[in-house]
Amino acid sequence: MSVRRLAEQSLQPRDAFAFTAENLAWAQNTIAKYPEGRQASAVIPLLWKAQEQQPGWVTERAIEYIAGMLDMPKIRVLEVATFYTMFNLAPVGRYHVQLCGTTPCALRGANDLIKICHERIGEQFDITADGALSWVEVECLGACVNAPMAQINYDFYEDLTPDSFRKILDDLAAGKDVKPGPQIDRQLSAPVGGPTTLTDTKIYEYTATHGGPALTDASAKKPSQGAADRESPAPKAPHADSSQDQTSTRRE
Repeated sequence: MSVRRLAEQSLQPRDAFAFTAENLAWAQNTIAKYPEGRQASAVIPLLWKAQEQQPGWVTERAIEYIAGMLDMPKIRVLEVATFYTMFNLAPVGRYHVQLCGTTPCALRGANDLIKICHERIGEQFDITADGALSWVEVECLGACVNAPMAQINYDFYEDLTPDSFRKILDDLAAGKDVKPGPQIDRQLSAPVGGPTTLTDTKIYEYTATHGGPALTDASAKKPSQGAADRESPAPKAPHADSSQDQTSTRRE
């Protein structure tokens, strides 16, 4: 991992940071969840809330403010902010593209998407002139089945192609609504082209005595009975000859 540092001073706001009244109430409630003396455990959620308020990145003033709230040395909060890549340490666009470049996505065309980011936006953490877009290459985002993919703000965009990715960036920059999720005709992470196994409905159809036909994807799923709600099985009785067998075995 490359060294992560705070943005240069010319980009840092001069005004002191403070949570809004709503965010302050949220922060105080979050801190109260931890036992006395353990308030520092709230540092990650408070940094996240500060990044949302800024918006989009964590400033040095915000780090100082949170250190004061949690009675922590500034360097300890700085260590957390610079370690976790979920925290942006420099300004980002209104739509910050986190593009996965790990092996599964690379094998499915992520390198072509990286080229588009360079052409459309610039270098990593550059911001377009209209303030709309910025980007960074990241490690696995956990949607390998739907590779290649990108996270833009809070949404995942999957099964991307160069054409669909360009359109997403253009539509976001233009303020248009964009549908997140798979960008091809597939349901979530279901197989492309539809199911290929267990296609014979006779395998899993219920008879009338078992409650009717099997559920479909459109049917409401019923929760199964939890393990804590089921009656424990009766313990098995020891075999009548088990002790005798063990004794004879030891003698042999």
